[in-house]
This record gives sequence, C-alpha cells and structure tokens, in this order.
Amino acid sequence: MKPDLSHRIELQPAFHDLDPMDIVWHGNYAKYLEIARCALLARFNYDYPQMRDSGYAWPIVDMRLKYIRPVSYDQRISIRAEITEWENRLRIDYEINDVLTGVRLNKAHTIQVAVNMQTREMDYICPAVLWERLGVTP
Repeated sequence: MKPDLSHRIELQPAFHDLDPMDIVWHGNYAKYLEIARCALLARFNYDYPQMRDSGYAWPIVDMRLKYIRPVSYDQRISIRAEITEWENRLRIDYEINDVLTGVRLNKAHTIQVAVNMQTREMDYICPAVLWERLGVTP
C-alpha cells in the first residue's frame, strides 16, 4: 500500500499579494507553495530546521508552475502538496483549487536535492533520514 505523503492547507491571499490588475501577482505563487511545502514537511518532522540538524540542505533546483485561472483578493484557496519522488531527489507536486467551487487554479511542482552541509556536495541518493521520516523503505 502506498503511503499518504500529502498534506492540504487553506489560505486567503492578502491585499499586498495583488498586482495592479487586482489578481495575485504571479511571483506570490512561489510563496504559497513554500507555505504548503513547509506544512507538508512538518507533518513528517522534517521541515527546514530538522533538515539542517540532520546535516543536509535541500535547495530547490527546479520549479514549474502552470497558471490556469487567476486568484483574487480574499479568495479561499486550497493547496495540496504531495511528495511524489524521494529516491534520488525530492519532488513535490502541488495543486491549487478554489475552496468553494473546487475549480483548479494552478498546478506546480518543485524539485529539491540533498546537499551535504559539511562537504557542500550534492548526494545523488536521498539520505536515509528522509526515508525514515517519510516511513518508506528503499
């Protein structure tokens, strides 16, 4: 049985997140993904402080966003984040939906790699600590 490696959050864009067209500025989506990613990783007790304490940095090396529909001020949105790869890299897929209608507004994914903080070298296999925290086996 596949483990549930997902988490969902809700938020409402603030006025300062809008662009001159009164919709969420495209760059703020990265911030929303970060909020969802931190909540997801915290669920497994492996948010950024725990990553650092385990000796690894996890920089994002790729981020892709597909803007489908705009998000407006005070619109309630749901962001679902799911870990879909964890063997050689950490891939998290995201879907942003309108809470009231369920309409998909955005799809995205991020890719992070494990970097040993002592050597500053990238590991080509995710460290055992990630597997342990996620409750998956090699």
